[in-house]
Amino acid sequence: MHTIQKKSIKKGWAGAILSVSFANAESAKEFPLTQLPILSGKIPDGLRGTLYRNGPARLERGAIHMGHWFDGDGAILAVNFTEGIATGVYRYVQTSGYQEEAAAGKLLYGNYGMTAPGLIWNQWQKPIKNVANTSVLALPDKLLALWEGGKPYALDLQTLETWGEDDLEGLTKGLSYSAHCKRDKQTGEIFNFGISPGLNATLNIYKSDPTGKIIQQAAYQLDGVPLVHDFVLAGQYIVFFIPPVRLNVLPALIGTNNYSNSLKWQPRLGTQILVIDRVSLSVVSRGETEPWYQWHFANGYVDASGSVIVDIARYEDFQTNQYLKEVATGETHTPAQSTLTRVHLHPQTGKVTSIQQLLNRHCEFPNVPQQNVGQASGYTYMSTFRLGTDISQELVNAIARFDYKTETLTEADLGENRYPSEPIPAQDAQNPEQGWVLTVVYDGNSHSSEIWIFDSARLDAEPVCKLGLPNVIPHSFHGTWNPAQ
Repeated sequence: MHTIQKKSIKKGWAGAILSVSFANAESAKEFPLTQLPILSGKIPDGLRGTLYRNGPARLERGAIHMGHWFDGDGAILAVNFTEGIATGVYRYVQTSGYQEEAAAGKLLYGNYGMTAPGLIWNQWQKPIKNVANTSVLALPDKLLALWEGGKPYALDLQTLETWGEDDLEGLTKGLSYSAHCKRDKQTGEIFNFGISPGLNATLNIYKSDPTGKIIQQAAYQLDGVPLVHDFVLAGQYIVFFIPPVRLNVLPALIGTNNYSNSLKWQPRLGTQILVIDRVSLSVVSRGETEPWYQWHFANGYVDASGSVIVDIARYEDFQTNQYLKEVATGETHTPAQSTLTRVHLHPQTGKVTSIQQLLNRHCEFPNVPQQNVGQASGYTYMSTFRLGTDISQELVNAIARFDYKTETLTEADLGENRYPSEPIPAQDAQNPEQGWVLTVVYDGNSHSSEIWIFDSARLDAEPVCKLGLPNVIPHSFHGTWNPAQ
């Protein structure tokens, strides 16, 4: 795909998809439970369950733009598949901050990339809003909308009605629950973390049972206040790679600068490593290696020699934060490329034994099939750019699968001016050897959003099915597949 011209960005992509407040911009519109039309192909008989996606759907209110893509109010898309029929519903998460700002008709709160509008004491009265916009966790009796700076919001699995903040019977006041929990498909255990700020931050680690109830916690002090977005489950270990990004606490605390602008890249600190035993939640080792930044891990596991293998989407520096800030304006110009990289780690010492770039292509939103989380996986699915794309002026415009055995990348060609969300693998309910990949595609040619379903082994073939959505869905961050029980 060719790069989008600036005119196209403002009229097509940014105005419609990112809800940036250009003259013709619009925030996302909810829609009720609706049967989705089949545009081509056929829904696979064994595709039974629900695709959930979460992302920022409103980036302005009262003619004031939010400061960063991360600041947008979250909205959830649910697409349910049963007996060859697909139904969809799309609703904003009714957080307390969202409701308060909707009633006032203006922005009231600060967030990751903005301080609270108005006088400086507004920063102290309304310092930050839980936007519940990053990811989702499907539990047996509820859906959690996740955002790393606060508690999750619980929603109805079918209607997406917001029930309110949820403490999972363990999140006391001041504790947050991050957006990238890991679920062991074999045991049902769910692992997550949260950061408590201070002059030195505290890393809080949580273990939950299959219902989401927190059954075990541990807390460890970190060096300064780093930006920790994700972690990895690898066999019997939980591993954190803490990048050399630190918060300049004072400006963020007194409200003279926002959180994003107060984060500083400090490569001299290196990447700090924390290896945790998943049973006891105790520290196995601490280590340090060369500096890099990552938002996301693909997966981790322990190999036959006892080494921990971790795959990451690795950036050489923190330019990615500036790029994501520019996304909210509808026009990007900062290059920020990450590559799929494998790290070999000795868990008992925290020492990195090798770092290997697996692929010389951009890699973001990497993930593996749910049944392989924490174990060796033959494949990693990812978002990427088509060859020839100017990555400083685009959002990801392709999805792909990396085969570790053959070391080959299979790409899905979506055609001109189309933008997929993170690819989500789904296991077939009738044949466990069959897999599907689902993605939400914004079609800039028709200003519409669709659900595309691929055979996971044939991403380079035509989708097996395309479904239409009633409204445009803003580009979302993360989702999950919840198989039918």
